[in-house]
Amino acid sequence: MFEVLVFVYENYWRGDACPEPEQLGRKLSAHGFEADEIREALHWLDGLSLATQGMQIEHDADDAATATVTLRAPPEPALPQSDDAMRVYSQAEQDHLGAECLGFIRFLESSNVLPGDMREIVVERAMAAPGDPVALDELKIIVLMVHWSTGIEPDALVLDELCESREGRTAH
Repeated sequence: MFEVLVFVYENYWRGDACPEPEQLGRKLSAHGFEADEIREALHWLDGLSLATQGMQIEHDADDAATATVTLRAPPEPALPQSDDAMRVYSQAEQDHLGAECLGFIRFLESSNVLPGDMREIVVERAMAAPGDPVALDELKIIVLMVHWSTGIEPDALVLDELCESREGRTAH
């Protein structure tokens, strides 16, 4: 499934440029992906689409690469998240995501790359992904796909962190 998601990310600049699921399925099949992989990826992308439907994205005037993400018309008024708020993960989330992925999500939050609303979509989509626990490289693809679906391009350094493998890196 993740190879299909990477293909979609690389070939369709933004989520709104992606063809409808039936046409996308045919294109993926023509590129040699297995029917099961395509079906699983399309189902996952459908869930991503549903999760991001309620998001309102306001691009900052100064920089097109940054944006403010909020939920549209929440069912009830939500209190703003305080700076010292902490997300507590359920046991199922801890088991499925694993310590490495949870640490990476926290890193993205502390870097102001992953606002709370997007974090919740990343966690929800990671919980819908196969694997137990989800591999870090797969979580990075999920983060990229959440950014892709909202039309927000991550900062160049963050994009590099999401796209590059840690193998062969020299720690400084």
